[in-house]
Amino acid sequence: MSDQEKSAILSGIEMGIGTWSWGDRMIWNYGNGYDYEDIHQAFNSAVDFGFRFFDTAEIYGQGRSESYLGNFMQGSSDQLVIASKFMPYPWRLSSGSLGKALRASLKRLKLERISLYQMHQSFPPVKIDTWMGQMAAVVHEGLVQAVGVSNYDLQQTLQAHNSLIREGLRLASTQMEYSLLNRRIEKTGLLDLCKEQGITVIAYSPLAMGMLTGKYTPGHPPSGYRSTKYPSGFLKKIMPLIAEMKRIGLEHEGKTPAQVALNWIICKGAIPIPGGKNPRQIEESAGALGWYLTGDEIKTLDDLSDRILEN
Repeated sequence: MSDQEKSAILSGIEMGIGTWSWGDRMIWNYGNGYDYEDIHQAFNSAVDFGFRFFDTAEIYGQGRSESYLGNFMQGSSDQLVIASKFMPYPWRLSSGSLGKALRASLKRLKLERISLYQMHQSFPPVKIDTWMGQMAAVVHEGLVQAVGVSNYDLQQTLQAHNSLIREGLRLASTQMEYSLLNRRIEKTGLLDLCKEQGITVIAYSPLAMGMLTGKYTPGHPPSGYRSTKYPSGFLKKIMPLIAEMKRIGLEHEGKTPAQVALNWIICKGAIPIPGGKNPRQIEESAGALGWYLTGDEIKTLDDLSDRILEN
């Protein structure tokens, strides 16, 4: 997807930083192995490497992710593109619930206006058209620059897009899980729809929660939630893909499997948002920029990925 096709708010951005792990104890075990100072240094490192797009959400770390980001970017927020998300819990039924949540997010982020505000999920009973109407209201109020969605399927994305058009706006982005180990947006036609309509695709979990880094093996599996999502039997299946990513990396001045995996997403026209809990992880992600896989390399990775996902 060319910059001309991307939403203006995300034009020129090839990669961002996801902040799901910032303050999150449930999945990422914040406070055990990394702390506030680590992620503060990660933020500073990201800015130094030229990253200017940061994605967060009101539910990440129960608001800590937004608060930490707000603390870190004091004095530099005008150069950054900040995205957050609204979770439409079933009990958020009132017409002012989105605006109230947005103002709470803005307070934590220490911002007067946010670059991109996204629906985090699509839950009943409130209809998508109703939520898009509330999104349009906060845009017209000057609190939000652009509207996005997250975890919406093809039909839901199209409905949100058409609803915003009726409000005189357009859908800027859709955020979905997308990686060599999860290509549902290709198979369902969502990626093609977004290219046709100029909707930017933001790819979360681009490294499949670390599975594509080469760090984990059948003999050295991850722990906690990730061990449930990616059991040792699955790790055995992905070893040929990891080996090929290592080989391809050597053809590009020693790039790592993680850098190859991120570059693959960029070559697909999406914006990956890998996490960053420390400066080392930020530097690793930055190494995926400034070069591109060849067409043959992309096809090879596609084929290996297909074999994994089809079995």
